[in-house]
Amino acid sequence: MTLTQFIERYDIEDAVVLLEGKRIVKEEDKEKLFALGKLLAARTVKMTFRSGNASGADKFFSDGVNSVDNKRLQVITPYFGHRQVENQAYDTISLDDIDIVSESEVVYQSKSNKKMGKLIDQFVSGDKNRNSIKAAYILRDTIKAIGTDDIKAASFGIFYDDLDKALSGGTGHTMKICQQNNIPIIDQRVWFGWLVDVEE
Repeated sequence: MTLTQFIERYDIEDAVVLLEGKRIVKEEDKEKLFALGKLLAARTVKMTFRSGNASGADKFFSDGVNSVDNKRLQVITPYFGHRQVENQAYDTISLDDIDIVSESEVVYQSKSNKKMGKLIDQFVSGDKNRNSIKAAYILRDTIKAIGTDDIKAASFGIFYDDLDKALSGGTGHTMKICQQNNIPIIDQRVWFGWLVDVEE
């Protein structure tokens, strides 16, 4: 998919594009993440960009979007006040604002991360402690992709992944949830090319 094709297909009302990835970003890639966020915000007018407000890729992408139009930047956080100083989004939704007990599909799909199943049950039951809070991140990652009754599902996902350990960790969980729900995704193997095409 080219940049032009992406914009033609997804720069429409109610489109939500995930723009996120790994916390550890190669030094030489940092400016590329910023550049893509800026490019997409500058070349589109309708799509909303969604992030998890994490350090690393999320921040660099968001910095790029914010440099053009933060009103189209939305973050979903695992709890109220998460990285508040770094949060540049116009629209912030905290997991604390969501009645997670009533979001059975979110809980079910989050538990596809087998290592987190018990912690998710614990968290959803209201038993929140320093261990079960880890479940909030996975629930947040699922919501970023499939949404809730009140939050739109993502239309497309653009990721910065660790290509040596692809589809691992929280980023990998979000990517897998997208794939399971037929939400198209790409990683830097595609979008690095978009930046080159723009330069030419």
